[in-house]
Amino acid sequence: MIETYGYARAGFLGNPSDGYYGKTLSFAMSNFRARVLIYPSARLEIKPSKVDLPVFENLDDLYRITRWRGYYGGIRIIQALVVRLVDYCREQGLELPDRNFTLEYESNVPQRLGLGGSSAIITASLRALCQYYGLDIPLPVQANLALETETRELNVPAGLQDRVVQAYQGLVYMDFSRDLMQSRGYGEYERLDVGLLPKVYVAYRTSLSEGTEVFHNNLRERWLRGDAEVVTAMETWAGYAAEGRQCLFDKNYDRLHELVNANFDLRAKIYQIDAGNLEMVHAARAVGATSNFAGSGGAIVGTYEDEAMFERLTEGMKQVGVAVIKPKIVS
Repeated sequence: MIETYGYARAGFLGNPSDGYYGKTLSFAMSNFRARVLIYPSARLEIKPSKVDLPVFENLDDLYRITRWRGYYGGIRIIQALVVRLVDYCREQGLELPDRNFTLEYESNVPQRLGLGGSSAIITASLRALCQYYGLDIPLPVQANLALETETRELNVPAGLQDRVVQAYQGLVYMDFSRDLMQSRGYGEYERLDVGLLPKVYVAYRTSLSEGTEVFHNNLRERWLRGDAEVVTAMETWAGYAAEGRQCLFDKNYDRLHELVNANFDLRAKIYQIDAGNLEMVHAARAVGATSNFAGSGGAIVGTYEDEAMFERLTEGMKQVGVAVIKPKIVS
């Protein structure tokens, strides 16, 4: 039996420029994870997790769970991954052994809150399949396959950031410059020392569950039209990530704090942010912490000065129904 994991992630700087030839700085954290088991069996089977079963205690339970996890479980994305992996192997002239399997999965990553829940399931499943079939797929290609599972097979708009940091784990700086992406199909990815980070937190709520496609659809349409405001914003976000990387090396945390806030403030200028997300961002800043979207809404990431500030942050967020954690960054 093979057991693998995929972890939640938080986009620290540069998000959402990853899908637009930008740069990002992100980390993977083990506070939330997807877990996959795979083992030989007579038939090929993907077992449903609890989130795939349409069984509820009552009407309120159905409503609450659907708002939390959305309308889909993980089976469809695992099935899409298998299809994409088979296509990739055929393209590369790799013959998969005739070995059926049963794959089981579970995940406690909050869904539809911008923490990479779907891609965590895909990443864990891809790791399991690679081990099961003895495939040695480079990490940049694994990230591409995870992305293509959603974009190519399921037609879900997404960027590479989540998949790269979940493939590499830890704290990762990603450069998705156009020349790199078009010449070789992936960017330049650099693992950074987690010890360079200042004190960081992640906060999330369950009442916001639009899903990333709600945000990205509008943004991509504007970018494809050549909307000057969006194009300039993407370049600016990429600059924030590059400068943030240097700030870490220089331990220039004052400037790093400014960049975290600026990343969100620019987003708020070009997109209508709903009241619940704004409340979360402002609640963090009210106690002196910085705040930025961890993904596309529903969760934020930021920095704080000391334990006293973290306590104030936790208490302030509690008042608006938001949980705060210290991320356990996977090394």
